[in-house]
Amino acid sequence: MNSPILQLLVLAGIAIFLILRLKNVLGTRDGFEGPARSAPAPDTRRRREFEVIEGGPDHDIVDHVPEDSDSAAALAEMKRIEPDFSVTTFLQGARGAYEMILMAFERGKLDEVTPFLDRDVYETFAQVVDAREQQGLSIEAEFIGVRELTLADARFDADTRRAEISVRYVGELISVVRDSNGAVVEGAPGQSKRQKDVWTYERIMGSDDPNWRLVATGE
Repeated sequence: MNSPILQLLVLAGIAIFLILRLKNVLGTRDGFEGPARSAPAPDTRRRREFEVIEGGPDHDIVDHVPEDSDSAAALAEMKRIEPDFSVTTFLQGARGAYEMILMAFERGKLDEVTPFLDRDVYETFAQVVDAREQQGLSIEAEFIGVRELTLADARFDADTRRAEISVRYVGELISVVRDSNGAVVEGAPGQSKRQKDVWTYERIMGSDDPNWRLVATGE
């Protein structure tokens, strides 16, 4: 066999070897795959939407009061003075405070809630409790639950940092009033009634005292 033919055979063998190696590394392609595609361009629209969300309204506020209202502005000032303040968390606490204070009043045990009552509110409640005792009346009360709770109003005094938040409640409870002989004079055993209240709480924002105090009651 002459030298040129031998060289061709050697080159053909090398080519076959390289083809087999490439197939092992890249795999086998079947069918039409279309032209190669370049990497997708960055989705600037999604980035813009995220930026709008980040710079948008504070849902901790606007979920409870209109965005352009005086109450929203007052709540924003409260959060500026005290960044950890949360309207949603406050309302959750107000729900528990309503049951605690209302039932302490119904049962005549105001000492249990004194830290949460303004002096004027405490004295008003205490006068009613004392009058009941003088008349020989007793109350059997059971709290069923808060059926509705909404933020009615919010105010903030920038000079004193005094914050006021009014909450509208619709509560449900069983309340039976008995005289000294045990006769029912108001309510009915086992029959619940709904009670509507608007309570206003107050606190100095940024102070060491974390408690909100009930400063006014109404309907």
